[in-house]
This record gives sequence, structure tokens and C-alpha cells, in this order.
Amino acid sequence: MTPNDAGVRFQTPEQPEPQQFTDAGQAVDHLIQMYETATGFLCEAFNQVMRGKQPLQRIRAFYPEIRITTASYAQVDSRLSFGHVAAPGTHTATITRPDLFRGYLEQQIGLLLANHGVPITIGQSDTPIPIHFAVAKDPSITVPQEGAAEFTLRDVFDVPDLGTTNDDIVNGTHQPAPDGSEPLALFTAQRVDYSLARLSHYTATDPEHFQNHVLFTNYQFYVSEFEAYARVMLGDPDSGYTEFVGTGNVAITAADQSLPISAKQPQMPTFHLKRADGSGITLVNIGIGPSNAKTATDHIAVLRPHAWLMVGHCAGLRNTQRLGDFVLAHAYLREDRVLDADLPSWVPIPALAEIQIALEEAVETETQMEGYDLKQVMRTGTVASFDNRNWELRDQSGPVQRLSQSRAIALDMESATIAANGFRFRVPYGTLLCVSDKPLHGELKLPGMASDFYKTQVARHLMIGIRAMESLRQMPLERIHSRKLRSFSETAFL
Repeated sequence: MTPNDAGVRFQTPEQPEPQQFTDAGQAVDHLIQMYETATGFLCEAFNQVMRGKQPLQRIRAFYPEIRITTASYAQVDSRLSFGHVAAPGTHTATITRPDLFRGYLEQQIGLLLANHGVPITIGQSDTPIPIHFAVAKDPSITVPQEGAAEFTLRDVFDVPDLGTTNDDIVNGTHQPAPDGSEPLALFTAQRVDYSLARLSHYTATDPEHFQNHVLFTNYQFYVSEFEAYARVMLGDPDSGYTEFVGTGNVAITAADQSLPISAKQPQMPTFHLKRADGSGITLVNIGIGPSNAKTATDHIAVLRPHAWLMVGHCAGLRNTQRLGDFVLAHAYLREDRVLDADLPSWVPIPALAEIQIALEEAVETETQMEGYDLKQVMRTGTVASFDNRNWELRDQSGPVQRLSQSRAIALDMESATIAANGFRFRVPYGTLLCVSDKPLHGELKLPGMASDFYKTQVARHLMIGIRAMESLRQMPLERIHSRKLRSFSETAFL
């Protein structure tokens, strides 16, 4: 038993004293052991309480923590945008699900050890693990709603604390801890756990299925094409792809296996074409609107993907464009508004060279055009994202004038949100859209036009996104993660 800050005693699991490590693999092993001890203790205690055994004290367990203290600046390759702390001092990060993040943690800890030449310390943090997150991996345990059990849940266990679950670190508004320590990672353990739970809810797939390369789309048609491509890959033993996972965590490993369709589809149907090392491709149908785009990226960001791309439909704004033309976004006009409180609209969202090149080369491969000829089917320029799907019905003098002044060539509702959140969360981003209507020029998206358009363009558009991701997969991580995404004083972890 241990007293908390208020002097109340509570029951906790036995954990070892803080230990220093100079080997990343051993450090992660220890993190896993500490986390499993803590969550196992909470699960067992919860089951006992639910069976009627009333505890004499509050029951609590804590997240493990990584801590590093340096006395000097690191001498590192100036091209590396991560893997080292910004200044001497103590830097810490609370950790959840180290089993899920093992590869990521080994890489990030390994860079810290190599760049600073001092050991890291693994120990118990002072952040309690909420019971809801502790039991999340055990499907046999359900946490009752407040009032449904015979005891008051928060009198016995810790519950999620939204007062300390925020984006202060990624938004650059955090303050040093009372002991003066600075953050080592962009997200705290509670913030990660919160998003892992939301991902399972919105996508109906478990977080461990998500791959490092994420495609977002706003139409179901792309899902069917993605499944067709996945089956071809599963039929090729040399493709490197091992499994295709759909909603409800239903998985197939062979091209001819059936993939049952859930009667109740989630808000954001998600599908994963997996590789053994996690370098496969995830497709998320976010539907329509900036709110959905923000929700999806808010939560997927904690998985630290290597890149995410938007491949959806848009309105073409120039009379020289044709239905089916591609638009490669070089800039974004943000009138989506959902991120204004976190990332002011005056913040520029730069194009990332590596992403832009990968997308343009993918278009060249799929269309068999290059150079000046490529302009016949693809335009580059500003993409505008509005929060009003029926913007055409407003007094056009306002929206149309702003669109013209911005030099925008296309308009949708999601791309600027996805790019802006990629910038905010330090996730490489890009956008390749396909013109499906031209409202300013009388070419509206009508049923007959849409069916012909979808038949001819969806497969090609999706393949461009897939080819771009496969190109990025071959690129060293330190090259993809541009310094454009890093702030003045940045966390060591990606």
C-alpha cells in the first residue's frame, strides 16, 4: 500500500525500483513487464470487485515511464530531425501498450542512446492507469457505466481524466512539469490510450492492424477497389503482403477467401493490407466533411504512421479541367475551421518534397505520361477545403471571389484538414484528388455522370495512391520526416 498526495492509502502492485538501460531491446522488455504487471493487477482487482469483494482501499496502478537526463547538447547529424533532445536537462514520457509500440520504442530509444551516450531510466511514473484502459485488451471484461454496478467506480479505481488528456505538447502550449522535466514524446500515455479506444470504436478494427502508410478517401468505391487489389497481392507469394483485415477484425490470408461484411458498419470503415513489419497500407473511408477528417487523424496520429495521403474526389474550379483529371495539392486554403483552435489558419502548411515527388511519379507510371504531357491529366496548385458542402448555393460573390484570389484549382471538404493535422502531429502528408464535378461551369455530379466516372477512374486513382505509398516505403524514415514538420524546441521521439 502507498499513500497518494492527499494522504489516502491505496493498494498497488509491486514494481521494481527505477533501472538504467543502455540497450533499447532490454529497455522495452522492461517496459512491457512493468505495464503487464500494472494492468494485470488492475484487471484481477476489477474482477474481484465485480464478484462482490469490497476493497478496503482504493486500487491503483501507474504507467511506466522513460526518463533521460543529459548535461550537454548532442552532437548529431544536422539532417536528423528526431532522435535527440533539444537541450540539456531531464526529459520524460509515460508509456502505454509497449507491446503494440515495440518497434517504434526500440528505434526511438536506440537513437537516444546513440546520440547522447547516456543511459535511459525505466521506472514507474506518477500517472495512474484508468481502469477503462487497463482492461481494454481483455474482451471478457466490460466496465459498467456509472451507477450500473453495486459500487461507485471512481471511489475504487481511477477513471479517464480529460483534464490531463490533451494536445498541449503537439500544439506547443505545454508547460514544464513541476520538477522541471520536459516531454520526450508528443503524446502522454493517457492521450494514446484515449485514441486507441476511439480508433476501435470508429473503425471497428483493433489498433494493432493499422499499418505505417495510411490512405484516406471519402467514397466507398475505393474500398471495393482496395479489396480487389489486396486479393491480387495475397495471391502473389512475392508481394510481401500477408493479410487483409476488414471491419470487425475479419482477416483473410488467401485471394479466394470470403470477407464477411458486417451488418452494422462503423462510422469510418477501415481496411488493412498488412506486411509483417507493419509497412503495409491502411485505407480509411472517412466519409464526407472536415469533422470526420479531424477525428480520424486525431486518433491515428498516436500510432505514429510514416505517411498519410488523401485520395478523394473534388470539384474542379478551372474551365480547362475535365472530369477525371488529377489535382496534386501544393498548398491549401483552409476554410474547414475545425482546427482553428489548435492550429491557427495563418499557419502555412508546406508541401513536402518527398511526398510530392512520390505522388507525381506514381501518376506518371499509371498514366504513362511524363513531363509537359502530364499536364493533360494533372494540375498542381492550391486545394480549398470548405466546411459547407453546399457552398455553391450561397451568394457566390463571396466564396468564388476568395477562391479566385487564392488561385485555388480544386475544392473539397477534407484535404486541408488532413494536411493541417499531419503538420500539427508531425506526420508526413499529401493530397492527390480526382475531379468529379465542375459546379462553377455547370458540370454537376449527377447519377449518370457519376457512374461512368467511377467505373473509369477509381481504380486508377487508388493505384496511384498505393504506388506512392510503396515508393515511400523504400525511403529511409529520416528522409521522409522533413524538418519542415519540427518546431524550434522539439521532442526527441517522432
